[in-house]
Amino acid sequence: MRSYGKSNRSPGTGTVAEKIRNVGPKSAAWLRQVGVRSNEDVRRLGAVEVYLRTRRAGFKSTLNLLYALGGAEDDCHWQELSEDRRRGLVLAVEAAELADPRLVKRRPGRSSSSTLGEKLVAQALGSVEDPPASGESEA
Repeated sequence: MRSYGKSNRSPGTGTVAEKIRNVGPKSAAWLRQVGVRSNEDVRRLGAVEVYLRTRRAGFKSTLNLLYALGGAEDDCHWQELSEDRRRGLVLAVEAAELADPRLVKRRPGRSSSSTLGEKLVAQALGSVEDPPASGESEA
């Protein structure tokens, strides 16, 4: 029987491409461009390294991709990642951002930008603000 659907062969290789768990077509294209073509590649390199490769390549990688890669590495759906695992992924990316400031995206018209970890903490804390400095009132 002949198949008339889309080919799942990797261009130029003649081999069948493996779908990376939790990753859609756009992210899969990004991953191919940074040399990641299989779940085994994600497990071998680690979710954080794969995520950082996409950032270094200039793609607008989000927490969704980081969690998707974490799920692929752990062989589970990304929503099944524990809070501790998610926090560990974010902290590892945060450490990489501190070591390599080029990974931190600057916002146009601003002199600074929040790191991924700062954004996650702000999201988790909601509208909690810094305590008043000594001598200030809480009025």
